[in-house]
Amino acid sequence: MFIREIQQKDNESIAKVIRDIFHELDAPKVGTAYADPILDTLYEVYQAQRSVYYVVEKDGKVVGGCGVAPLDNADVSVCELQKMYFAPEIRGTGYAEKIIEKCLKFAKAQGFEICYLETLSFMTTAQKLYKRIGFENICGPMGNTGHSSCEVWMTKKLV
Repeated sequence: MFIREIQQKDNESIAKVIRDIFHELDAPKVGTAYADPILDTLYEVYQAQRSVYYVVEKDGKVVGGCGVAPLDNADVSVCELQKMYFAPEIRGTGYAEKIIEKCLKFAKAQGFEICYLETLSFMTTAQKLYKRIGFENICGPMGNTGHSSCEVWMTKKLV
């Protein structure tokens, strides 16, 4: 397995990974990444300035990913960790932490000072990982993500 930047050919694969996880976990489809209009065009979306999306590839197949980009409707010093999802077969392998660290390293190089993320309350394994990496809970959402179903918000200082 290895981590690489998303390519246009990955759009369909990573969108399927993300949607499959929402079905697997019976997670809300409205007000989450599942309903994002950009979900099928992540390669194009992450070509924007100060943005990157990485995928995990295993045996020629995309099995997960995570990105970072400026947080919409927020100060220019704030980025958002976005769309971190992993297929069941690679959970627990350490790739989530590796890909987050890669995203945070990119964010620091882009001059971001704070990284924000949001998630669903029942995604406790992910929250434990975020806390281990240094994210802390905050009392409410930041920016304008459109993810009204997410009820856990966290930030990490990058400087």
